[in-house]
Amino acid sequence: MAERTAAGLLAVMLEPPAAGALSLPAEVREKLAELELELSEGDITQKGYEKKRSKLLAPYIPQIQGVDPSLQIDNRIQASSQAVLPGSKHNKSRATNARDERFRSDLHTEAVQAALAKYKERKMPMPSKRRSVLVQSSVEACTPPDTSSASEDEGSLRRQGRLATSTPYQGHGHPAVEHWFNRVIQGSSTSSSASSTSSHTGGRSITNTTAHAALNANAAATALADLMAHTQLDTPLITDNHSAPPDVTGLSERSSLHAERPQVASVRGVSRSYNHHTSVMETADGCEWGGGGFHSLIDGVPVNSRVSNKIQQLLNTLKRPKRPPLREFFVDDFEELLDVQQPDPNQPRPEGQQMSPLEGEPLGVVTNWPPSLPAALQRWGTTHPKSPCLTALDNAGKPVYTLTYGKLWTRSQKLAYTLLNKLSTRNEPLLMPGDRVALVFPNNDPVMFMVAFYGCLLAELVPVPIEVPLTKKDAGSQQIGFLLGSCGVTLALTTDACQKGLPKAQTGEVATFKGWPRLLWFVTDGKHVVKPPKDWHPPIREANNDIAYVEYKTSKEGSTMGITVSHSAMLAHCHALTQACGYTEAETITNVLDFKREAGLWHGVLTSVMNRMHVISIPYSLMKVNPLSWIQKVHVYKARVAVVKSRDMHWSLLAQRDQRDISLSSLRMLIVADGANPWSISSCDAFLNVFQARGLRPEVICPCASSSEAMTVAIRRPPETGVPPPGKAVLSMGGLSHSVIRVDTEEKLSVLTVQDVGQVMPGAVVCVVRVEGTPYLCQTDEVGEICVSSASTGLAYYGLPGMTKNIFETIPVTLSGVPISDRPFTRTSLLGFVGPDSLVFIVGKMDGLMVVSGRRHNADDVVATALAVEPMKFVYRGRIAVFSVSVLHDERIVVVAEQRPDASEEDSFQWMSRVLQAIDSIHQVGVYCLALVPANTLPKAPLGGIHISETKQRFLEGALHPCNVLMCPHTCVTNLPKPRQKQPEVGPASMIVGNLVAGKRIAQACGRDLGQLEDNDQARKFLYIQDVLQWRAQATPDHPLFLVLNAKGTVASTASCLQLHKRAERVAAALMGRLNTGDHVALVYPPGIDLIATFYGCLYAGCVPVTVRPPHPQNLTTTLPTVKMIVEVSKSVCILTTQAIMKLLKSKEAAAAVDIKSWPTVLDTDDLPRKKNPQMYKPPTPEMLAYLDFSVSTTGILAGVKMSHAATSALCRSIKLQCELYPSRQIAICLDPYCGLGFALWCLCSVYSGHQSILVPPLELESNASLWLTAVSQYKVRVTFCSYSVMEMCTKGLGLQTEALRLRNVNLSCVRTCMVVAEERPRISLTQSFSKIFKDLGLSPRAVSTTFGCRVNVAICLQGTAGPDPTTVYVDMRALRHDRVRLVERGSPHSLPLMESGKILPGVKVIIANTETKGPLGDSHLGEIWVSSPHNATGYYTVYGEEALHADHFNTKLSFGDTQTVWARTGYLGFLRRTELTDACGERHDALYVVGSVDETLELRGMRYHPIDIETSVIRSHKSIAECAVFTWTNLLVVVVELEGSEQEALDLVALVTNVVLEEHYLIVGVVVVVDPGVIPINSRGEKQRMHLRDGFLADQLDPIYVAYNM
Repeated sequence: MAERTAAGLLAVMLEPPAAGALSLPAEVREKLAELELELSEGDITQKGYEKKRSKLLAPYIPQIQGVDPSLQIDNRIQASSQAVLPGSKHNKSRATNARDERFRSDLHTEAVQAALAKYKERKMPMPSKRRSVLVQSSVEACTPPDTSSASEDEGSLRRQGRLATSTPYQGHGHPAVEHWFNRVIQGSSTSSSASSTSSHTGGRSITNTTAHAALNANAAATALADLMAHTQLDTPLITDNHSAPPDVTGLSERSSLHAERPQVASVRGVSRSYNHHTSVMETADGCEWGGGGFHSLIDGVPVNSRVSNKIQQLLNTLKRPKRPPLREFFVDDFEELLDVQQPDPNQPRPEGQQMSPLEGEPLGVVTNWPPSLPAALQRWGTTHPKSPCLTALDNAGKPVYTLTYGKLWTRSQKLAYTLLNKLSTRNEPLLMPGDRVALVFPNNDPVMFMVAFYGCLLAELVPVPIEVPLTKKDAGSQQIGFLLGSCGVTLALTTDACQKGLPKAQTGEVATFKGWPRLLWFVTDGKHVVKPPKDWHPPIREANNDIAYVEYKTSKEGSTMGITVSHSAMLAHCHALTQACGYTEAETITNVLDFKREAGLWHGVLTSVMNRMHVISIPYSLMKVNPLSWIQKVHVYKARVAVVKSRDMHWSLLAQRDQRDISLSSLRMLIVADGANPWSISSCDAFLNVFQARGLRPEVICPCASSSEAMTVAIRRPPETGVPPPGKAVLSMGGLSHSVIRVDTEEKLSVLTVQDVGQVMPGAVVCVVRVEGTPYLCQTDEVGEICVSSASTGLAYYGLPGMTKNIFETIPVTLSGVPISDRPFTRTSLLGFVGPDSLVFIVGKMDGLMVVSGRRHNADDVVATALAVEPMKFVYRGRIAVFSVSVLHDERIVVVAEQRPDASEEDSFQWMSRVLQAIDSIHQVGVYCLALVPANTLPKAPLGGIHISETKQRFLEGALHPCNVLMCPHTCVTNLPKPRQKQPEVGPASMIVGNLVAGKRIAQACGRDLGQLEDNDQARKFLYIQDVLQWRAQATPDHPLFLVLNAKGTVASTASCLQLHKRAERVAAALMGRLNTGDHVALVYPPGIDLIATFYGCLYAGCVPVTVRPPHPQNLTTTLPTVKMIVEVSKSVCILTTQAIMKLLKSKEAAAAVDIKSWPTVLDTDDLPRKKNPQMYKPPTPEMLAYLDFSVSTTGILAGVKMSHAATSALCRSIKLQCELYPSRQIAICLDPYCGLGFALWCLCSVYSGHQSILVPPLELESNASLWLTAVSQYKVRVTFCSYSVMEMCTKGLGLQTEALRLRNVNLSCVRTCMVVAEERPRISLTQSFSKIFKDLGLSPRAVSTTFGCRVNVAICLQGTAGPDPTTVYVDMRALRHDRVRLVERGSPHSLPLMESGKILPGVKVIIANTETKGPLGDSHLGEIWVSSPHNATGYYTVYGEEALHADHFNTKLSFGDTQTVWARTGYLGFLRRTELTDACGERHDALYVVGSVDETLELRGMRYHPIDIETSVIRSHKSIAECAVFTWTNLLVVVVELEGSEQEALDLVALVTNVVLEEHYLIVGVVVVVDPGVIPINSRGEKQRMHLRDGFLADQLDPIYVAYNM
């Protein structure tokens, strides 16, 4: 049949494409064209393109429909002969969530293998990991988990009949392509037809018709496409219209070569180099390093490093095309809408009639039925006292004790009497009837539990059975505590042995568990209970609506609810079970389940007493030792009924070889309590297959469906009751994901085989309602939630009226909105439908439901698929958890499995990638994250299995500690907002009218006017700073100018005006004989007076000084090349330095880092001879070059700027006026003196203004963090400057020491302004924490502010002493990405605080210009900050004379508006905003807000991102992330995080980082790199050097702990 259909399909597909295309409606053709464009523009991934395209084309491609929607029912007896491989699955409605069963079905395994055969083994980049992380963290990791007693023998279970390999091509890495063509065309391995979203790759003008047909053969096409994509073709496979068709013959030869070479993605229109030998190395922005007068400090990294290979593989797997460049305008109502998944027009929809409620048979009237459960106990206890009630077994399977009905009756009475009369507090009885009491009994002591349970019922107390808390940190135990608290429990009953085993406090009492109320523990063993007096009788009442007991249940989210069951419901349920199961008096029943809740309690504790039955209770601990124990007990006791879970059947299969002489012929019912789990069918079939020979009759197997809320919902009746034969349905998973039942006829790949769970319970009405929204009745072929109305369901969730109304009081309505009955229904949380013969079928549970992009998937089905991926030797079968987490407004699937200790990295990774492909293929859904954790580390549920909600909690908190992680956000996140599109441009003419731009005032501002400022200082008379020094040396020779402090806080050196002048003269004398005027001299000094003196010495001699930071003796390899580079680029003919540094420059260590022979002349200035004073050099004009200022930008570019004498004086004058600096002032400076404003404050300002500078070298803070603040306090400084790194050192180093500092009399109340010198956006969080911490020492919260400067102008803004305080605004971060400023309220979502960068300096004018059009922008618009001022630098100083390239950085003009003024471009984005404040001149104050450097920004998805914003989000995502830096590499976002914690946390970060960046920035992280603290390089200003980091990463120099490549 399959061949015929496939051939038919092919015939249809082989129509020439042109004809097909013509028949498409115009709008579809338009949409297709749009899609093509999006793909070529790079706005959509290949995968997204294929999905959307196939959705569009789906209506026009003939579908092969299911033949008959009515379910096929086949007889169980025949079914059993098909012998499905043993496998089973354990009901998750029990709180155990136990997953230790083996979901197994041959059909499914073969389906998975067929699906995987489709995928050629993709080259996925393997995560790289430091060796130490591989060491398994837990000691018990090497003991296999307790639930996998099966795993060792599993191998022997494989049936001999199975095919040796179901994937014919497993052995060959690269099968010849011919095979693939044949395979694909036969259509035999097509992936699931269930999903209409399967991808079509075809249709981009491939001329080869067979190829075309194959490509359309639905998703089989992807196999071909992937093969093509991964055999590294010389031409792209899906060609554009003008290129030649692919040469298929050449392909197969090439694929066998499989040359591993990095493919180079095209960068900005550079075509790919398909030549084997060349590979172009380019940076993300496409401009080459070292060009344009800027010099990259590190050369391009060779492309064949391991990292780039992996990234290349990653790019290949993603097939992500390039993005278009950033656009200027965008539509304003830009609420960034996430792509809402449109429902697929072709998805299957229900077609049946509306279902009608299904009624069970009426509850029969039984004469002499006891009026309540205690009445039944009283009857049997007095009339049949010797009758056995319960037999308990030990771990060897021997009967320990048999409780008779007489004993149960007397012991329960004793306990009831004791509880009511012998426990008191302050002469008040402790308990009153109706109080709740916790029952804490271990699973191997059913006798004590039963006595306690009935004792409570007799005393009219409400038992609340819970698990024994083994440790203080049990999974979910806090939630149990919450339940006990809300139930008002004050007393816990337990056994002596159990009480001894509980964790104890110091006092010897039982410890109080986290979240638990204070409990009194009462031991119910014989010696603690009292015999009641003769005249005392417990009240035996008729069953009423009072609460009988509370059963706990854990929800999907992990919260614990108590379900209250009334006496009448308990009685009615026993009645219904007795009737449905045909229980008779004195029958023997074997119970393997937990007797505290659900079916174990209903059958083994309640109904059994009702009917005086004998229960053989098999503890879980015995099952672990001997999985056959229950079968042996059935045989020994000739039990008529056994209550088991499918896992118990599975386990017994694994051990059945040892037992020959067992007979199961006595069984009339084998109740499968988790029969509602679709995967239980394989266990049932396999069990029957093996044990039919031992007397097991097929019709005995009775699956049932139940839930804690509704109790038993349906059960297959025993055969003697004359019920229809059992049913089985093979359903399409694709249909199920749309909640539609479709019998799968043609596809055997993605199907779910389910068995019925029998008929509705007697006296109950069942209906199926829609899962979400109003509870409308479903149609007959629709899956919904099953609801029950009967006298035997739970009453409520204790203390939760709202949830109770939702679940216990649902009123189902017809489609017209009419309620179907006046009785409320209870939701069962079971998903299913009613099949033929009124049989109930269950396909899943609400707890395991994951709704991804509108389609429903069941966690159990996904687990089954993962487990069908062979080989299984890397993970433990039962230890897999599947759940969904919500990221970016959709559910994302997470799979967590326990890895075996002996599995290698490669094997596990291989298995993981196969699991991803299998799930993608069979369920048509992407897995967001797949994690492997060490053995035994997942939280366990009480009776084995995995505690799902706790696992999910740990995943989200980053406490799972996986040893392997694979994230696939690229495949599953399909709802990202659309990338930004370009809008039609607005011409300049329509924009500018006078000073208004598009209705707003132009954004320009200026500092105070220098001309109007009366400056009566003598210094004005001097054009040159060196003249000022000479004048001061004459006028005030002894006036102290400088004071340098050492680490101890004592004065290391000082200089008065005269001393400085004399020292400068000596330097000048030494230089004059040797150098010519205008020569460049490098000054390599530690921070101190030498540096200042030699600087003025150079000016005296007419040389041009260049200050250079000395190399770090401990770190010559990285610091010395920078020194060398500055010396070379600045063309210095001489180096002045100290003797110590001179030795260092010529040392052996230095020789290893640089060529020391090529240093220019090196002079040490330590002991200069006194010569006669030379003639001072007088520069002819103030425009002459005074000094060069070299600095390495954050983008790793070395840029030197030229400062003229005029600019130098103007700079000093502006700062003097802004900070009101006079000779009587003292300021403290804790900055590096080598470049920018730090250099100016350190070397120039004191000489110009005459104030005294207290110089604190930042390096000294490493040994004494309080040095700077102590100095400020000691000298009562009003104005002080520091850098962010200094502020951070103080915040981190002194945060806890403020008290100690206060005791040392450190007082900061003197500080009026403390300015952070920066060339970046103000770091608000740091300045605020600094202010907060030191508020206690008197620091005014208004004192701290920032400055702003850059290469073209080192001081643009500086808070100064006058003027309003800096303001803070909140902008919308999403608008910022579109280059828009949108002001929002503090605390609104996506808000970002920006602080004004100080006040604009006198004489400085600032304007905001559009980066592209160079036109002026309006107020509060984002653009580039341009500056015009007398102290602008005059240009870059570069080696190759390529100033022309960057000339416009220093002299550029607006394209319209004021086109005369010459501006310098700062390279920073920011905006101006007029505030309500007034400045010193009485004008309204304009605030300048710096957003960030243009060079640093990342352009992704057509939007502009500032790295700092992404980094802030990442740092917030986990407590162990100390620092973070991001950069892009070939369009992938790379996130580097420093891990401050144990290495086992490294892999936890991968998912958290990916989540937070998706949620807050709508970006998919490509690579997550986890490194040690201190790896991210930082410059002297405390700015991250992201480009150095990028180079280090690509050159593999970071020694990362873990690198994860997100798929």
